[in-house]
Amino acid sequence: MAQIAIEERYTKLAESSCCLSCGGAIDYAQPKTGEVCLDLGSGRGTDVIRMAEEVGPTGFSYGLDITDGMLDKARKNAEKFDISNVEFIKSELEVIPLPDISIDLIISNCTLNHATDKQAVWNEIFRVLKDNGRFVISDIYSTDTVPDEYRNDPAAVAECWAGSITKEDYMSVLHKAGFTKIDILEESQPYSKGKIDVVSITIKSIKNKNAEQILN
Repeated sequence: MAQIAIEERYTKLAESSCCLSCGGAIDYAQPKTGEVCLDLGSGRGTDVIRMAEEVGPTGFSYGLDITDGMLDKARKNAEKFDISNVEFIKSELEVIPLPDISIDLIISNCTLNHATDKQAVWNEIFRVLKDNGRFVISDIYSTDTVPDEYRNDPAAVAECWAGSITKEDYMSVLHKAGFTKIDILEESQPYSKGKIDVVSITIKSIKNKNAEQILN
């Protein structure tokens, strides 16, 4: 049900001019010439196109999204600006359809909180990153456990907060995926959503080639 709500909400927003992001991961990402990049929850494709331009013709930029409206808009934007070193993929976050050790840089803005199985998402991020590859991700965490009345409400989940988890749980998920050192680049003051407070955060980490996932 949450996926349907997300599809409906973001397909409608695809043609609007509103801001969809809780953070500016791209501002910290610093794509380099020749790199292969991936944006999880790529929306209209603005950051994907920007990364494609920065990595140049020897690099490549992927955008992954679940909503047809956003993907259609992103492809039109790439065509409009004559950007050819891009590809937009429809997929859930839990199964990224790209090869192991194939990505230099992953970014995401306020998307991962939508995922039901966050451990699977971060395991996939670790899998597709190259050794010494990095991520810069903006997301949301909750200061307390989200009550079931919101966590089980597809509309609230689609609004980018009811699917959040606590900071302690978030960092535990990252550690289990294999990321041992997490840098916090930005962290907002708590703000109210429903009956809880949430926090916007931007984090960065580099995949250590010697790191191992802690499997349950």
